[in-house]
Amino acid sequence: MSKIRNIVIKDADITNNCPECYNQELKITFYQKHTHNPFFHRTTDEVTHEIKCKKCYSVIYPVNWTTDIERVFDYYNKLVKPDKPSVRFTTLFFILLILVLGLIGTLIYLHMEGII
Repeated sequence: MSKIRNIVIKDADITNNCPECYNQELKITFYQKHTHNPFFHRTTDEVTHEIKCKKCYSVIYPVNWTTDIERVFDYYNKLVKPDKPSVRFTTLFFILLILVLGLIGTLIYLHMEGII
């Protein structure tokens, strides 16, 4: 079973007006998608974002953005430095790999000796 987690890579408070309640306390957050399972951990290049009001707790979708919010988003989007996409194998993967290679080597040896 794979677990997908969005890890926060950049978080900033911005002082633009909320389109819902007109408060000047917004928070912009950038996430990077990570996939975890028993055999490997994968970091993808997929970056998502969310702008949320701190007062009314509403998520500000791109349809409701003002030009000021768009400019601030473009600025922070340039500052985001996501991790490189990579795959890290777990210890369980290496243990199973060694066991399978050992079993294959044993079977080849037994076949060459004529036992099997």
